[in-house]
Amino acid sequence: MSKLWGGRFTKDTNKLVEELTASISFDQKLANEDIQGSLAHVQMLGECGIISPDDANKIKAGLHTVKSKLDNGELEYSVAHEDIHMNIEQFLIDEIGPVGGKLHTGRSRNDQVATDMHLYLKNNTNDIIQLIADVQAAILAQAEANIETMIPGYTHLQRAQPVSFAHHVMAYYWMMERDKQRLIDSLDRVNILPLGSGAMAGTTFPIDRERVAELLGFDDIYPNSMDAVSDRDFILEFLSAASIMMMHISRLSEELVVWSSEEFSFVELDDSFCTGSSIMPQKKNPDVPELLRAKTGRVYGNLLGLLTVLKGLPLAYNKDMQEDKEGMFDTVETLVGSLKMLAPMIETMTVNKETMRNAVTQDYSNATDIADYLVTKGMPFRDAHEMIGKIVLYAIDKKKYLLELSLEEYQTFSPLFLEDIYTVLTPEQVVGQRNSYGGTSPNQVKKQIQLAKENSAQSTVEK
Repeated sequence: MSKLWGGRFTKDTNKLVEELTASISFDQKLANEDIQGSLAHVQMLGECGIISPDDANKIKAGLHTVKSKLDNGELEYSVAHEDIHMNIEQFLIDEIGPVGGKLHTGRSRNDQVATDMHLYLKNNTNDIIQLIADVQAAILAQAEANIETMIPGYTHLQRAQPVSFAHHVMAYYWMMERDKQRLIDSLDRVNILPLGSGAMAGTTFPIDRERVAELLGFDDIYPNSMDAVSDRDFILEFLSAASIMMMHISRLSEELVVWSSEEFSFVELDDSFCTGSSIMPQKKNPDVPELLRAKTGRVYGNLLGLLTVLKGLPLAYNKDMQEDKEGMFDTVETLVGSLKMLAPMIETMTVNKETMRNAVTQDYSNATDIADYLVTKGMPFRDAHEMIGKIVLYAIDKKKYLLELSLEEYQTFSPLFLEDIYTVLTPEQVVGQRNSYGGTSPNQVKKQIQLAKENSAQSTVEK
């Protein structure tokens, strides 16, 4: 089979070379974007008089036929045609004859593939942004139902201070809001048109790049043709944002795994998101959050892989850049799959409120509030901190919690302790007193949820 570029060569390509250099096995995912870009390109060629209107119309009709066959699964790709661009072009020539060869006038595979990837990321980034919003909605629903639910808050995975469960899960809402904003911001770099840059130096034809940008919905055009065909920053930025997002998903997944263990029993995941054991019939394994946690590694790997590919490349295009696609495709699919799984899993999980309530009464996480209590009575915080450490040590030795110490025991440490210390130490009071902006008090959590709702509504309006 003759190559579309074979005029300069006197020998057929070695079959092993064909297999090594061909990318059709994976870049066929760009088929829709390739046809979309070609339709805009040929429209511009016809309008600019670079090809005749009749030829332009024939090519457009042929591309629509190819698209229809693609949608119906009627096309068979060939490794001999290397990539999606040359396969689509060959399909077009098969449909309409040699006039199909005019489609490639004024462009190169270098600017063509870059355009395809910009279109691919633009379309998929918008879909991912919506999926993040779906996860945020599930988090908001759990938060609203658990404003008064208390859970031990941890630092160093040691009991620190009791917090509202709503406050805890809302931390993930805001992490994902930053993820969403990073992707929204990245669209400024995705939404730039490379097409018209040629192989690396532009073209001799009087093309209209602004018209192509308009037809494809791009906001800007690369001002430097060499940068346009060799830039993969927009993919790196996506992979970086995706890595941060997967890290957040992994952190949340870790909490769900821990919380659903028998030792914690803070939540129970719906049966539809768990699996069993082949040998231990009592098991209910949190496989979904475990897998989401694990998939973070492959996204990290995709980012590091592309950074390594690009680190030593001279301008402009190099065949190395063929390695930019599989990691991008894999990351998109991993993110989409993870977010689609995460939203309903959060939405359907059961929060064991009583178990959480019992947990915050059986620890020493209210110790800071005793220190604050003494500070309000005039004791310097550092002195109070040291004294409470001794009180906690005393209580541990007596196998008592702080609410179980008698007033007489408290007063052996300081006469400042009065009967009101028992009100200060209740979990409800401990949580309710943290009323500073962004704090865990029910009042502040309600404000936070309202802010999140307004934020979500604003995002919907902007979209």
